Amino acid sequence: MASYSRIFKGPVWRLLWAAACLILLLACSTLDGEVVKVTEVSKNPFEGLKRDDMAKIEEIKKSLTQTQKDSGDAAVTGLLAKTPSFTVAEYLAKYPDSRDLGEDYRIGGYDVLSITVYEEKDLTIESIRVSADGFISFPLIGRLRVADLTTSEAEKLIAKKLAEGDYLLDAHVSVMVSKYEGRKFSVLGAVKNPGNYPLQAKERVLDGISKASGLATESDNQGRILAGEAQTAMVIRTLNPGLPNATKIVIQIDLQGLLKGRDQFANIYMADQDVLYIPKADFFYIIGEVKNPGSYAFTKKDITIVEAISMAGGFTRIAARNQTRIVRIEDGVEKILDVKVDAITKAGKMIQAVSIRPNDLIVVPESFF
Repeated sequence: MASYSRIFKGPVWRLLWAAACLILLLACSTLDGEVVKVTEVSKNPFEGLKRDDMAKIEEIKKSLTQTQKDSGDAAVTGLLAKTPSFTVAEYLAKYPDSRDLGEDYRIGGYDVLSITVYEEKDLTIESIRVSADGFISFPLIGRLRVADLTTSEAEKLIAKKLAEGDYLLDAHVSVMVSKYEGRKFSVLGAVKNPGNYPLQAKERVLDGISKASGLATESDNQGRILAGEAQTAMVIRTLNPGLPNATKIVIQIDLQGLLKGRDQFANIYMADQDVLYIPKADFFYIIGEVKNPGSYAFTKKDITIVEAISMAGGFTRIAARNQTRIVRIEDGVEKILDVKVDAITKAGKMIQAVSIRPNDLIVVPESFF
């Protein structure tokens, strides 16, 4: 017994103990391994899928290619990539005067005005169009520039000119815009009636969506909703329009927050030459051993791989859960993200859960063991 005691207390025991710890550490490392492994495509990312699933993948690829070809908003998306972008808070902080941008409408070329001079019927004009360069011809006064004036400023100007000509010393003048044609904005993207619309006083982002008859709800030939779940809207705004220093910026708007009343701060005033762009909803695809494979719209900005599988009803009982793959095109290169989903959920590693991106294809193969 004494000899055994010396062995367990001596250097041999310490050496054996260190070796055992090393083996245990290596075993745990091998069992767990990398939770997410990213590689460029050098193998078949769809290995382990059934023939029907492979056919669905070919349909998805054709659909994505055709969507890119048919996109009527290519010019807008190209512009967005080259234009400085701001959140609403950043924009209002940088351009504080824009808070009152739409409070008072300013007359523009081609607007139609109704001008009343009280107690002077001969000076009352029910309909007079502003010329392209911003002038009107008014009795006794002649040509008068009214472009860029508010209606109250135009009233004061006409009264002043009548007094200067000794025609009426205290004229009471009313100016109203009977037809808005001078200033316009556009609504493009996933709305029911995209196009150009006249800009009136105090019109905001929600007014622009309303003029375009609301968000589009039609589906494509894959049964996917083309709009309604878009997370972000964009206002492409021209600063200093018509001047040599005119520039464009993009204002990012939390569309769902605005529509659901969580972010009325984002309901900013529209301005002349604005383009309100509502992108179509982004989708990801999930194929293989999940209960409800198919295409899914982003219902929020960030969706993890675990949430995506949950949206598809979860794994089937024969799913190879730790062989889940995400096929993604990144900078023109097709990549595979091998994800050990069980290692994320069961080992409490949700921080390592991969975020899904638009057009990602999630592949869940069948387990053969």
